[in-house]
Amino acid sequence: MSWQKITAPVLIAASCAFAYYLSFVEAGRTPSFAFVVGFVFGFVMQKSRFCFYCHIRDYIEDKNPNGVLALLLALAIGLIGYTIVVSSWLPTPAPNNLPPDIHAGPVSEVLALAGAVFGFGMVLSKSCVAAHWYHLSEGSIGSLIALCGVALGFFIGFNSWNALYSFRIADSRIIWLPAYFGYSIALVLQLAILGAIAAFVWKFSLKPPRESPKPLATFKEIYDRFFAQSWSYYVGGAIIGALGFLIIIWTKPLGVTATIASWTRFFSGAYDLIPARLHGLDGFAGCGSLPANFWLNTDALLLLGLVVGSFASSFAANDFELQKPTLKESALSFVGGVLLGFGAMIALGCTIGTLLSGIHAGALSGWVFALGMILAIWSALKIKNKFIA
Repeated sequence: MSWQKITAPVLIAASCAFAYYLSFVEAGRTPSFAFVVGFVFGFVMQKSRFCFYCHIRDYIEDKNPNGVLALLLALAIGLIGYTIVVSSWLPTPAPNNLPPDIHAGPVSEVLALAGAVFGFGMVLSKSCVAAHWYHLSEGSIGSLIALCGVALGFFIGFNSWNALYSFRIADSRIIWLPAYFGYSIALVLQLAILGAIAAFVWKFSLKPPRESPKPLATFKEIYDRFFAQSWSYYVGGAIIGALGFLIIIWTKPLGVTATIASWTRFFSGAYDLIPARLHGLDGFAGCGSLPANFWLNTDALLLLGLVVGSFASSFAANDFELQKPTLKESALSFVGGVLLGFGAMIALGCTIGTLLSGIHAGALSGWVFALGMILAIWSALKIKNKFIA
């Protein structure tokens, strides 16, 4: 057995012990739950290759529908689950009475621009922020460079925030669809949109040959199917969609950029490199706000769990291999990372926070961010394929 396969069960056992320890800290079960959800999230992402950019690129360039349909499945499952949970907490939705920590941001052209900037960053760096985290577990030095760029992008975003807030964001409304249509109509409306997109994707695609799963016979085959082999996109999408609403029962919605944002804000602020006051920012949910507990907070523990879980998955499958980028690839990763960070800061989150969690919650901001991002990816890929490739 290789050292990587030995490392995987060690990481899983250590994670269980750490989660058990967290259950006894002062804040109760919430930190432990956040870490466990992050671990499962990272494990499933790596195992099922869950990646917004890769799936959208595969459809645009190869007309392969599987990845995009898995993303739509994750959105649909999370949307249904989120509606059931939130409607039991808040039976009568109202515009000025949002559920706690909901990832709903102000809707304006600034948000659409942020989605577009984020989309261009995905094309340059070849991943979104969440996927870069699990690519680290596969030995990607390019992802490490991209994440450094993300921190710089957040720094630029913090220094741009007050101007953008005064220009447009302050006058923009947060639109939570259940508050305007009621839970039932908002749910049906959004599921209909997801269904229409799925029908479009399926109609204009080249269907790959369907492979029937082989029956499991021995323990080794079961082990290999679970740990060593990649999972179906649809299995990954279904689990991530379920995690999206299960996590709100005990803690905040899914989000993976809040920790980079808060650390960048904290250290930049300590040296007076960003404005001392960021107008209105702490009144919005999502990334950018400073947590009360800098280290032991749900965002940081969720991210820690994601990284450890993806490492466990990668090691179990022998997927770890140090990948050194060329100078050109490093430059593109860094510039792409800067765009990712800037877009995420202005949009108050990335594909996981603003898009996935936002659409799960019925926030119009999630749809606007997604539209800007997809148009940017489509445009950037067309330009790249015509003039560069």
